[in-house]
Amino acid sequence: MQPASFRSLLLLTATTALLSLAACNVDDEDEVEEIVAKNEEVDVLYSRAYATFGERQYKKAIDEFEEVERQHPYSEWAPRAEIMAAYSAYRAGQFEDAVAILDRFVKLHPTHASTPYAYYLKALCYYTQITDVGRDQRMTEEAREALREVVARYPQTDYAQDAKLKLDLTDDHLAGKEMEIGRYYLQQSEYISAINRFQYVIDNYQTTSHVPEALHRLVEAYLRLGVADEAKRNAAVLGYNYPGSEWYQYSYEMVKGNLAPEEKKSFYENLFKRNR
Repeated sequence: MQPASFRSLLLLTATTALLSLAACNVDDEDEVEEIVAKNEEVDVLYSRAYATFGERQYKKAIDEFEEVERQHPYSEWAPRAEIMAAYSAYRAGQFEDAVAILDRFVKLHPTHASTPYAYYLKALCYYTQITDVGRDQRMTEEAREALREVVARYPQTDYAQDAKLKLDLTDDHLAGKEMEIGRYYLQQSEYISAINRFQYVIDNYQTTSHVPEALHRLVEAYLRLGVADEAKRNAAVLGYNYPGSEWYQYSYEMVKGNLAPEEKKSFYENLFKRNR
């Protein structure tokens, strides 16, 4: 027969074990409840994030949409939430964050129905940051490349149509920057550098509003260099293509004083015949 002290010790040990097991069960239940609380239904999470976005709390909405994707990465709601997180970042002016989210989206979902929009929104992130021509044009160049990608990948979409319109504006902006630099060189009597800039506009931005002035500036630069033949040739191109332009009239006045008497009649008859 076992001593009473031993039986008491055994009873105490058994009781302690049972209490410990019960405590573990309580902890497990709490942990499960915590996990369930954290992993809410996907539609509830998305609706909350969307409501936050509707209240224009864009920075908060980014986190809430990303939480949808984090908790339910394989649901059909996850791609929607990613796109909305990117759009929220765009609306918040956090363009780098938006681009990072969009790059990740197109990598994970290359054939998703929202992928064309992802490329378009990325282009808008750059386009929105375009500054005046007096400043660095890196964002304009980024916007140009991103818009071209939209047109190339999805030519039949509405996104491509809008991208084409914005491409015209980015080209005009970049051409304006080249013109600003060219005018500076012209003022500094650095004529070769100025000619290179104006010629670049003519060769690469033919559909922009800056081409008539670029042709006129070439006339001006070549005349200052004493290269009358090139000045005449560019004046003739200007007169043929833009007969109603004010730059055409300026070039006319400049070239007029640099023609030999025997050249004047035939040259101006050809130069201005489209005005008749």
